[in-house]
Amino acid sequence: MTAPPSASPPRRRPHRPGGHLIGTYGLLALTVLLVLVFSLALPRTFPTLDTVDSILSNQSIPAILALAATVTIVTGAFDLSIGYGLGLAHVMVMQLVVHDGWPWPLACLTVVAGGAVVGVINGVVVEFGRIDSFIATLGTGSMMYAVSGWVTGGGRIVPGPRGLPADFTDLYDSEFLGLPVPAFYVLALALVLWLVLERLPLGRYLYVVGSNPRAADLVGIPTRKYTVYTFTASGLIVGFAGVLLAAEQQIGNPSVGLDYLLPAFVGALLGSTAIKPGRPNAIGTVVAVAVLAVGLTGIGQLGADFWTVPLFYGSTLLIAVGLAGYAARRRLRTGAAAPDGPRSAGPTP
Repeated sequence: MTAPPSASPPRRRPHRPGGHLIGTYGLLALTVLLVLVFSLALPRTFPTLDTVDSILSNQSIPAILALAATVTIVTGAFDLSIGYGLGLAHVMVMQLVVHDGWPWPLACLTVVAGGAVVGVINGVVVEFGRIDSFIATLGTGSMMYAVSGWVTGGGRIVPGPRGLPADFTDLYDSEFLGLPVPAFYVLALALVLWLVLERLPLGRYLYVVGSNPRAADLVGIPTRKYTVYTFTASGLIVGFAGVLLAAEQQIGNPSVGLDYLLPAFVGALLGSTAIKPGRPNAIGTVVAVAVLAVGLTGIGQLGADFWTVPLFYGSTLLIAVGLAGYAARRRLRTGAAAPDGPRSAGPTP
């Protein structure tokens, strides 16, 4: 008798360069398209330097907060406390500078360090308390909101007649090379995160933790420690964003941080569909924030009603989650992650 023929391995779907380019640079192309459309529709107001300065300045804090959200999403966790943390951080800066008379550099460093401590607490609660990140960070965020209300007494912190130190407000209001300084903060932070996530072993380990925590444990990656690292980095970034928010608004409002929560997650999730489709990445997040900024600016200049902003963010969030899931599934089907993806990045047992 002849032996039965061996089963042939399943055929991998052919790689399509066109689809890869669309997935990688689709959001960037959409940004350019939106700029062209709004420039044609609003030739006197949209294609101006004032619009560019407004976008770069007004969207810097949402971009920084979106990058903070991206860091934890890499490991499969969600930090819902970032909006509350932003509110608490900027309130504490105002409290220390205005009411307690601290030098502004010391106040800023203390708040940024405090943000890192809050991140450590979040990470410990999630990983060692074995509480889902949604629930844990929602709980800690509510506690931070309570602390913000306690610090301000339910009101606002308003500087005296002499205002805040000019050097402090220049952290947000000044320019460099003709562009708003906050835009360079975003660029520097995105480059640092890109370097860590894409070029260092730490970043590859974080992606392994996010893609398959059980496999990460089996190959010897300390998943708990690395997840705490990401929450710590997120808290550190949120503390820095709080300093910028205080320099921008020059008033302490305990509830203002909540307005940044949804845009941050929309930017982070939408960013996972660009540059590195199927996984969160810093450059993709910046591109996603640019798309949102251009869209919101154009809609605003067209005279849309106030309710279009939450409608825009809500619908974009749903689209972002759907596209992110599709991109991740497509990445696995086509085997695009094999050469440089998370599963090939872990250390050998």
